[in-house]
Amino acid sequence: MNKIRIGIVGYGNLGQSVELGIRQNEDMELVGVFTRRDPSTIKTVTKGVNVFTMDEAKQMTDQIDVMVLCGGSMSDMPVQGPEFAGLFNTVDGYDTHAKIPEYFAVMNKNALEAKKVCIIASGWDPGMFSINRLYAEAILPEGNTYTFWGKGISQGHSDAIRRVKGVKDAKQYTIPKESAIEAVRRGEMPELTTREKHGRECFVVVEEGADKAQIEHEIKTMPNYFADYDTEVHFITEEELEKNHHGLPHGGLVIRHGRTGLNEEHNHVIEYRLDLDSNPNFTANVLVAFVRAAYRLNQEGVSGAKTVIDIAPAYLSSKSAEELRKSLI
Repeated sequence: MNKIRIGIVGYGNLGQSVELGIRQNEDMELVGVFTRRDPSTIKTVTKGVNVFTMDEAKQMTDQIDVMVLCGGSMSDMPVQGPEFAGLFNTVDGYDTHAKIPEYFAVMNKNALEAKKVCIIASGWDPGMFSINRLYAEAILPEGNTYTFWGKGISQGHSDAIRRVKGVKDAKQYTIPKESAIEAVRRGEMPELTTREKHGRECFVVVEEGADKAQIEHEIKTMPNYFADYDTEVHFITEEELEKNHHGLPHGGLVIRHGRTGLNEEHNHVIEYRLDLDSNPNFTANVLVAFVRAAYRLNQEGVSGAKTVIDIAPAYLSSKSAEELRKSLI
Protein backbone atom coordinates (compact mmCIF):
# COMPACT_ATOMS: atom_id res chain seq x y z
CA MET A 1 0.00 0.00 0.00
CA ASN A 2 1.33 3.40 -1.02
CA LYS A 3 0.99 5.65 1.97
CA ILE A 4 0.00 9.31 1.81
CA ARG A 5 3.14 11.30 2.63
CA ILE A 6 2.38 14.17 4.98
CA GLY A 7 4.22 17.25 6.20
CA ILE A 8 3.24 19.34 9.23
CA VAL A 9 3.74 23.10 9.19
CA GLY A 10 4.01 24.37 12.77
CA TYR A 11 4.55 22.18 15.81
CA GLY A 12 2.48 23.73 18.57
CA ASN A 13 -0.55 22.08 20.19
CA LEU A 14 -2.29 21.45 16.88
CA GLY A 15 0.82 20.29 15.02
CA GLN A 16 1.68 17.81 17.74
CA SER A 17 -1.91 16.54 17.71
CA VAL A 18 -1.80 16.09 13.92
CA GLU A 19 1.26 13.88 14.38
CA LEU A 20 -0.70 11.71 16.83
CA GLY A 21 -3.64 11.57 14.42
CA ILE A 22 -1.46 10.39 11.55
CA ARG A 23 -0.23 7.52 13.73
CA GLN A 24 -3.82 6.19 13.91
CA ASN A 25 -4.16 5.94 10.11
CA GLU A 26 -2.36 3.05 8.42
CA ASP A 27 -2.54 4.64 4.97
CA MET A 28 -0.55 7.72 6.06
CA GLU A 29 3.01 8.52 7.09
CA LEU A 30 4.63 11.65 8.50
CA VAL A 31 7.60 12.75 6.39
CA GLY A 32 8.62 15.90 8.18
CA VAL A 33 7.80 18.82 10.44
CA PHE A 34 8.46 22.40 9.31
CA THR A 35 9.04 25.12 11.88
CA ARG A 36 10.17 28.71 12.38
CA ARG A 37 12.05 27.59 15.47
CA ASP A 38 15.49 26.01 15.55
CA PRO A 39 14.78 22.47 14.25
CA SER A 40 17.32 21.02 16.71
CA THR A 41 15.07 22.09 19.61
CA ILE A 42 12.11 19.97 18.45
CA LYS A 43 11.76 16.26 19.15
CA THR A 44 8.88 14.46 17.48
CA VAL A 45 6.99 11.52 18.95
CA THR A 46 7.43 9.48 15.78
CA LYS A 47 10.95 8.08 15.42
CA GLY A 48 12.84 8.87 12.24
CA VAL A 49 10.87 12.02 11.39
CA ASN A 50 13.07 14.95 10.43
CA VAL A 51 12.40 18.55 11.43
CA PHE A 52 13.12 21.27 8.87
CA THR A 53 13.06 25.03 8.61
CA MET A 54 10.15 26.60 6.71
CA ASP A 55 12.45 27.58 3.86
CA GLU A 56 13.44 23.96 3.24
CA ALA A 57 9.89 23.01 2.25
CA LYS A 58 10.22 24.36 -1.28
CA GLN A 59 12.94 21.79 -2.00
CA MET A 60 10.65 18.91 -0.92
CA THR A 61 7.68 19.20 -3.26
CA ASP A 62 8.33 15.73 -4.67
CA GLN A 63 8.57 14.12 -1.21
CA ILE A 64 5.29 15.28 0.35
CA ASP A 65 1.77 14.65 -0.91
CA VAL A 66 -0.13 16.90 1.51
CA MET A 67 0.95 19.64 3.90
CA VAL A 68 -1.14 20.18 7.04
CA LEU A 69 -0.98 23.84 8.06
CA CYS A 70 -1.12 24.22 11.84
CA GLY A 71 -0.36 27.90 12.38
CA GLY A 72 -2.70 30.45 13.92
CA SER A 73 -5.54 31.94 11.86
CA MET A 74 -4.88 35.50 12.95
CA SER A 75 -1.45 36.07 11.40
CA ASP A 76 0.18 32.74 10.42
CA MET A 77 -2.20 31.20 7.91
CA PRO A 78 -3.00 34.37 5.92
CA VAL A 79 0.71 34.34 4.98
CA GLN A 80 1.63 30.64 5.11
CA GLY A 81 -1.54 29.37 3.43
CA PRO A 82 -1.07 31.11 0.07
CA GLU A 83 2.67 30.37 0.08
CA PHE A 84 2.22 26.63 0.58
CA ALA A 85 -0.79 26.50 -1.78
CA GLY A 86 1.59 27.34 -4.59
CA LEU A 87 3.72 24.29 -3.79
CA PHE A 88 1.65 21.53 -2.16
CA ASN A 89 -1.80 20.09 -1.62
CA THR A 90 -2.77 21.50 1.77
CA VAL A 91 -5.31 21.13 4.55
CA ASP A 92 -5.87 23.76 7.22
CA GLY A 93 -8.24 24.72 10.00
CA TYR A 94 -8.50 28.44 9.25
CA ASP A 95 -11.22 29.63 11.61
CA THR A 96 -11.72 33.38 11.24
CA HIS A 97 -15.29 32.98 9.95
CA ALA A 98 -15.70 36.56 8.70
CA LYS A 99 -12.60 36.36 6.51
CA ILE A 100 -13.10 32.90 5.00
CA PRO A 101 -14.38 34.21 1.62
CA GLU A 102 -11.28 36.34 1.03
CA TYR A 103 -8.94 33.62 2.33
CA PHE A 104 -10.64 31.11 0.03
CA ALA A 105 -10.19 33.42 -2.97
CA VAL A 106 -6.43 33.76 -2.43
CA MET A 107 -5.97 30.04 -1.75
CA ASN A 108 -8.05 29.13 -4.81
CA LYS A 109 -6.00 31.34 -7.12
CA ASN A 110 -2.68 29.90 -5.98
CA ALA A 111 -3.92 26.30 -5.88
CA LEU A 112 -5.34 26.50 -9.41
CA GLU A 113 -2.09 27.94 -10.74
CA ALA A 114 -0.08 25.16 -9.04
CA LYS A 115 -2.66 22.46 -9.92
CA LYS A 116 -3.03 21.56 -6.23
CA VAL A 117 -6.00 20.92 -3.92
CA CYS A 118 -6.21 23.09 -0.81
CA ILE A 119 -8.95 22.27 1.69
CA ILE A 120 -9.50 25.20 4.03
CA ALA A 121 -11.39 25.72 7.30
CA SER A 122 -11.61 22.00 8.06
CA GLY A 123 -11.66 21.86 11.83
CA TRP A 124 -14.88 21.37 13.80
CA ASP A 125 -16.22 24.92 13.42
CA PRO A 126 -15.77 25.85 10.71
CA GLY A 127 -15.70 22.24 9.58
CA MET A 128 -17.91 19.56 11.07
CA PHE A 129 -20.44 22.12 12.27
CA SER A 130 -20.51 23.62 8.76
CA ILE A 131 -21.45 20.25 7.28
CA ASN A 132 -24.22 19.74 9.82
CA ARG A 133 -25.61 23.23 9.28
CA LEU A 134 -25.82 22.51 5.55
CA TYR A 135 -27.54 19.12 5.97
CA ALA A 136 -30.03 20.52 8.48
CA GLU A 137 -30.95 23.56 6.39
CA ALA A 138 -31.31 21.50 3.22
CA ILE A 139 -33.61 19.01 4.96
CA LEU A 140 -35.66 21.63 6.84
CA PRO A 141 -35.76 24.68 4.55
CA GLU A 142 -38.35 26.41 6.73
CA GLY A 143 -36.70 27.09 10.07
CA ASN A 144 -33.75 28.58 11.90
CA THR A 145 -30.26 27.27 12.64
CA TYR A 146 -28.41 28.05 15.87
CA THR A 147 -24.78 27.35 16.71
CA PHE A 148 -23.48 27.40 20.27
CA TRP A 149 -19.82 26.96 21.20
CA GLY A 150 -18.43 25.79 24.53
CA LYS A 151 -18.03 25.90 27.32
CA GLY A 152 -14.45 25.45 26.25
CA ILE A 153 -11.09 26.94 25.42
CA SER A 154 -10.76 28.45 21.97
CA GLN A 155 -7.26 27.95 20.58
CA GLY A 156 -7.69 30.71 18.01
CA HIS A 157 -8.97 33.27 20.49
CA SER A 158 -6.34 32.33 23.06
CA ASP A 159 -3.68 32.77 20.38
CA ALA A 160 -5.13 36.17 19.46
CA ILE A 161 -4.80 37.34 23.07
CA ARG A 162 -1.20 36.13 23.22
CA ARG A 163 -0.42 38.38 20.26
CA VAL A 164 -1.35 41.48 22.29
CA LYS A 165 1.69 43.44 23.42
CA GLY A 166 2.53 42.73 27.06
CA VAL A 167 0.72 39.36 27.23
CA LYS A 168 2.89 36.43 28.31
CA ASP A 169 0.24 33.70 28.16
CA ALA A 170 -3.54 33.39 28.06
CA LYS A 171 -6.52 31.07 27.82
CA GLN A 172 -9.96 32.12 26.60
CA TYR A 173 -13.22 30.32 27.36
CA THR A 174 -16.23 30.59 25.08
CA ILE A 175 -19.39 30.20 27.16
CA PRO A 176 -22.84 29.62 25.62
CA LYS A 177 -25.77 31.31 27.33
CA GLU A 178 -28.08 28.62 28.71
CA SER A 179 -31.16 30.84 28.42
CA ALA A 180 -30.62 31.06 24.67
CA ILE A 181 -30.13 27.29 24.27
CA GLU A 182 -33.28 26.57 26.26
CA ALA A 183 -35.32 28.99 24.15
CA VAL A 184 -34.13 27.29 20.95
CA ARG A 185 -34.89 23.80 22.26
CA ARG A 186 -38.42 24.92 23.22
CA GLY A 187 -38.97 25.80 19.58
CA GLU A 188 -39.34 29.52 20.12
CA MET A 189 -36.99 30.27 17.21
CA PRO A 190 -35.69 33.48 18.77
CA GLU A 191 -33.72 36.10 16.87
CA LEU A 192 -30.44 36.15 18.80
CA THR A 193 -27.56 38.57 18.50
CA THR A 194 -23.96 37.41 18.84
CA ARG A 195 -23.88 38.92 22.32
CA GLU A 196 -27.07 37.13 23.36
CA LYS A 197 -25.71 33.70 22.42
CA HIS A 198 -22.25 33.67 24.00
CA GLY A 199 -19.93 35.28 26.49
CA ARG A 200 -16.14 35.19 26.54
CA GLU A 201 -13.93 34.85 29.60
CA CYS A 202 -10.19 35.49 29.38
CA PHE A 203 -7.48 34.52 31.84
CA VAL A 204 -4.34 36.49 31.10
CA VAL A 205 -0.76 36.41 32.38
CA VAL A 206 1.10 39.65 31.64
CA GLU A 207 4.76 40.50 31.38
CA GLU A 208 6.32 42.49 34.20
CA GLY A 209 5.46 46.17 33.95
CA ALA A 210 2.77 45.66 31.29
CA ASP A 211 -0.17 48.09 31.11
CA LYS A 212 -3.12 45.93 32.19
CA ALA A 213 -5.72 48.57 31.36
CA GLN A 214 -4.41 48.88 27.79
CA ILE A 215 -4.26 45.10 27.39
CA GLU A 216 -7.85 44.71 28.59
CA HIS A 217 -8.97 47.46 26.19
CA GLU A 218 -7.21 45.83 23.23
CA ILE A 219 -8.76 42.45 24.01
CA LYS A 220 -12.31 43.73 24.46
CA THR A 221 -12.22 45.82 21.26
CA MET A 222 -10.51 43.24 19.03
CA PRO A 223 -12.59 42.88 15.83
CA ASN A 224 -13.74 39.39 14.76
CA TYR A 225 -12.73 38.00 18.17
CA PHE A 226 -14.12 39.92 21.16
CA ALA A 227 -15.70 43.24 20.11
CA ASP A 228 -19.18 41.76 19.61
CA TYR A 229 -19.29 39.80 22.89
CA ASP A 230 -19.64 40.41 26.62
CA THR A 231 -16.02 39.77 27.53
CA GLU A 232 -14.48 39.38 30.96
CA VAL A 233 -10.71 39.70 31.42
CA HIS A 234 -9.03 38.26 34.51
CA PHE A 235 -5.34 38.88 35.19
CA ILE A 236 -3.78 35.92 36.99
CA THR A 237 -0.34 34.48 37.72
CA GLU A 238 1.48 31.95 35.57
CA GLU A 239 1.07 29.41 38.36
CA GLU A 240 -2.69 29.92 38.47
CA LEU A 241 -2.97 29.50 34.71
CA GLU A 242 -1.05 26.23 34.79
CA LYS A 243 -2.95 24.88 37.80
CA ASN A 244 -6.51 25.86 36.88
CA HIS A 245 -6.51 26.17 33.08
CA HIS A 246 -4.01 23.61 31.75
CA GLY A 247 -6.45 21.55 29.66
CA LEU A 248 -7.95 22.30 26.25
CA PRO A 249 -11.59 21.14 26.40
CA HIS A 250 -14.26 22.43 24.02
CA GLY A 251 -17.47 21.48 22.26
CA GLY A 252 -20.81 22.87 21.24
CA LEU A 253 -24.13 22.42 19.51
CA VAL A 254 -25.72 22.96 16.13
CA ILE A 255 -29.51 23.04 16.44
CA ARG A 256 -31.95 23.39 13.56
CA HIS A 257 -35.60 23.92 14.40
CA GLY A 258 -37.83 23.57 11.37
CA ARG A 259 -41.46 23.11 10.37
CA THR A 260 -43.11 20.97 7.69
CA GLY A 261 -46.65 20.29 6.52
CA LEU A 262 -49.25 22.19 4.54
CA ASN A 263 -49.64 24.73 7.32
CA GLU A 264 -46.20 24.10 8.86
CA GLU A 265 -47.92 22.31 11.73
CA HIS A 266 -45.18 19.71 12.29
CA ASN A 267 -42.15 20.72 14.32
CA HIS A 268 -38.75 19.04 13.99
CA VAL A 269 -35.40 19.48 15.73
CA ILE A 270 -32.03 18.35 14.39
CA GLU A 271 -29.24 18.60 16.96
CA TYR A 272 -25.54 17.84 16.51
CA ARG A 273 -23.38 17.92 19.64
CA LEU A 274 -19.65 17.73 20.30
CA ASP A 275 -18.11 17.25 23.74
CA LEU A 276 -14.34 17.40 23.32
CA ASP A 277 -11.83 16.48 25.98
CA SER A 278 -9.05 17.92 23.80
CA ASN A 279 -9.81 20.61 21.24
CA PRO A 280 -6.47 20.23 19.37
CA ASN A 281 -6.64 16.42 19.30
CA PHE A 282 -10.14 16.42 17.79
CA THR A 283 -9.40 19.29 15.39
CA ALA A 284 -6.25 17.49 14.26
CA ASN A 285 -8.19 14.31 13.51
CA VAL A 286 -10.61 16.28 11.34
CA LEU A 287 -7.68 17.76 9.41
CA VAL A 288 -6.10 14.33 9.00
CA ALA A 289 -9.33 12.89 7.56
CA PHE A 290 -9.43 15.70 5.01
CA VAL A 291 -5.81 14.99 4.07
CA ARG A 292 -7.12 11.82 2.48
CA ALA A 293 -9.69 13.82 0.51
CA ALA A 294 -7.12 16.37 -0.71
CA TYR A 295 -4.80 13.62 -1.88
CA ARG A 296 -7.50 11.61 -3.66
CA LEU A 297 -9.02 14.61 -5.41
CA ASN A 298 -5.65 15.77 -6.67
CA GLN A 299 -4.90 12.24 -7.92
CA GLU A 300 -8.11 12.52 -9.93
CA GLY A 301 -6.90 15.74 -11.56
CA VAL A 302 -8.89 18.16 -9.41
CA SER A 303 -7.31 21.46 -8.36
CA GLY A 304 -8.26 24.64 -6.50
CA ALA A 305 -9.42 25.49 -3.01
CA LYS A 306 -12.24 23.53 -1.38
CA THR A 307 -14.20 23.75 1.86
CA VAL A 308 -15.57 20.80 3.80
CA ILE A 309 -19.01 21.16 2.22
CA ASP A 310 -17.50 20.63 -1.23
CA ILE A 311 -16.15 17.19 -0.33
CA ALA A 312 -18.14 13.96 -0.67
CA PRO A 313 -18.04 12.05 2.66
CA ALA A 314 -16.58 8.90 1.12
CA TYR A 315 -13.34 10.78 0.33
CA LEU A 316 -12.61 10.99 4.06
CA SER A 317 -12.66 7.28 4.74
CA SER A 318 -9.90 4.72 4.30
CA LYS A 319 -12.56 2.13 3.43
CA SER A 320 -13.48 1.28 -0.14
CA ALA A 321 -16.84 2.26 -1.63
CA GLU A 322 -17.95 -1.38 -1.36
CA GLU A 323 -17.00 -1.53 2.32
CA LEU A 324 -18.82 1.70 3.05
CA ARG A 325 -22.01 0.55 1.33
CA LYS A 326 -21.92 -2.70 3.31
CA SER A 327 -21.11 -1.26 6.74
CA LEU A 328 -22.71 2.21 6.82
CA ILE A 329 -25.57 2.44 4.34
